[in-house]
Amino acid sequence: MMKNKLFSALALLTLTGCSVGKYQYSSEAMNRVDMNFTGIPTILGIGTLGSSIPLTADYSLTAAHVARYSVQRVKAYHPYCDLAIIYHKNDLKSLPKFREGAIGEPVKMYGYSFISAMPVESSGVNLALTGIRNDWNKRPCVAMASNAGVVKGMSGGAVYNNDDTIGGVIVGFSTEIRQHKASPAPLKDVSLYIPYRDFKSWLNKSIT
Repeated sequence: MMKNKLFSALALLTLTGCSVGKYQYSSEAMNRVDMNFTGIPTILGIGTLGSSIPLTADYSLTAAHVARYSVQRVKAYHPYCDLAIIYHKNDLKSLPKFREGAIGEPVKMYGYSFISAMPVESSGVNLALTGIRNDWNKRPCVAMASNAGVVKGMSGGAVYNNDDTIGGVIVGFSTEIRQHKASPAPLKDVSLYIPYRDFKSWLNKSIT
């Protein structure tokens, strides 16, 4: 499904700003993801937070950099991608379904905003696959770049395909990704998520 070549340059998560693209308040996000505090919020509400995706009655899926400092215990870390499964009690009517997304396919992203602590969503299209390297993502981890908006706090949130299946987990954004030599220009201000194909086997082994 994902036959397009990876970008020759590696994507680096650039979090010097607070967000890229457009996003908006969404009551639907509350039905799809949970808020996860990292660190200790103060009485003024100042702290850090991330998002997580309910998996089963006992586990949720999130970004490893969220899980590392979350109040929930960690069940498993992905060996080379920024992903983790945490212990979390969930009231699920049905288990979520996952599917690999394709380049050019529309997606919706759900999470919580660090700025407002409110549930938010954004819409966009899958643009390209790219290698991704930083403290949390190592070879051979691959990310999908999208033009859907992302704000800090949405890390660990869900990326939904157009058939209401989950296509991946949000891990951050980049101000620029350089494409291979044949491409005319770099991609600017993209959101990045780990696609299901990268963690399918790990997820199945970790929750069974």
